[in-house]
Amino acid sequence: MALAELGRSHDYRDRADAGQGPAGFAEMQEALEPLLELVLNPGDTFVTRVTTEALLRRRDRAGVSTVASALAAANPNHGDWIHTAVVEVFGIFSRDRDDAIRLCEELSHADDRVARGPVSCTNS
Repeated sequence: MALAELGRSHDYRDRADAGQGPAGFAEMQEALEPLLELVLNPGDTFVTRVTTEALLRRRDRAGVSTVASALAAANPNHGDWIHTAVVEVFGIFSRDRDDAIRLCEELSHADDRVARGPVSCTNS
């Protein structure tokens, strides 16, 4: 897949582009691992923010679940950038925030790795 190759580029801009494309396929199992790698990108937190925003802009279970899984495994620096993306996407309109909280509550009953993320997300 060309996007997976782009996600391994040495250029952070290519990796950021790669994070936006597969976000549209977050519901597909084969997209999960590459998306998690991009959200937790060790080379540049810009990639983290852009990929996280793309996932959250889906405003659905697949996007929020992927971000929650990444947040559960994130170091403090990546956690800060994930939080920044959450505020950017859900921090303007209360209905968007309320919808996100509802999704987080639903996901808190999912597997343990996913459940830790939404709890952190809603308590931030």
